[in-house]
Amino acid sequence: MENVILLIHLLLALALIAVVLLQRSEGGGLGIGGGGNVSTGRAAAAAMGKVTWILGIALFATTLTLTVIAAQNSGSSSVLDRLTDDLPGRATESTSDENIDGQGLLPPTSGDDAPLVPSAE
Repeated sequence: MENVILLIHLLLALALIAVVLLQRSEGGGLGIGGGGNVSTGRAAAAAMGKVTWILGIALFATTLTLTVIAAQNSGSSSVLDRLTDDLPGRATESTSDENIDGQGLLPPTSGDDAPLVPSAE
């Protein structure tokens, strides 16, 4: 479900970008475009404005939905809880060989203690 909403969110973002770029610049904010007496009509500008509003509201709704889903999937622990559990000076309940190499910073090894890193031959 989360992937479907994320896909819709990305499509809405791309559509909103396209609609905003297609709109006619009326204020000439950067000093470019918007010149001339092009008879595009106010109806087309009003329609593009409505589409922009609809896409913006839909994008906001999918953002809130994704936030709620992520909060439900996160569980009860926070990032700070996980950071304080992994501090080097803090004693852990189980001492294993994987923490001997400096908190598991070395790449995993196979049974013959050779690194599983591809060699550049």
